[in-house]
Amino acid sequence: MPDAQTTALLRAILDELCCDIPRFDSSTRTSVASQLLATVQQGKSSIEDLKRAGKVALRRSPTIWR
Repeated sequence: MPDAQTTALLRAILDELCCDIPRFDSSTRTSVASQLLATVQQGKSSIEDLKRAGKVALRRSPTIWR
C-alpha cells in the first residue's frame, strides 16, 4: 500500500489524466488507477513514469469520450 504522499500523487495524476473523462465513466478511471498502482508496485514512482503509464492505460481503454 502506497504511503500518504504517494497516494496523493497518484490521485493528482489520475485526476489530471482523466480530466476529460466523465466521473461516471468509472471503468476508464479504474483502468488508469490500476495501471498507476501497478507502476508504483514495479518501483517506478516518478511523475513522468506515472503519467506515461496512465496515458498508455487511457489509450487501451475503449471509450467514446476521447
